[in-house]
Amino acid sequence: MSGSKIIYGLSEAIDHAKGFAGGVVEHNVSVHRVDVRAIRESLRLSQEEFAIRFGFSLGTLRGWEQGRRQPDGPSRVLLRVIMNDPMAVQRALAIA
Repeated sequence: MSGSKIIYGLSEAIDHAKGFAGGVVEHNVSVHRVDVRAIRESLRLSQEEFAIRFGFSLGTLRGWEQGRRQPDGPSRVLLRVIMNDPMAVQRALAIA
């Protein structure tokens, strides 16, 4: 990337920060929260059982359930699959 493109981009960022629209396109991404506790409880598993069965660390699972952290992208996908078809995940993990 040439120096002039970098300078132009920085100028646009500064203008945007100052409140000038100037053709800047802003993207807002809405990420829906995953209710990990509800998923686990729907399967009638303890935290320990859920963590072991699906390969999460117990500390990470507790952090999610206590709201200290949110699952990242790959974990969110895995949790959605667990929510919709837990047996598919168990089959896949059994093969590995």
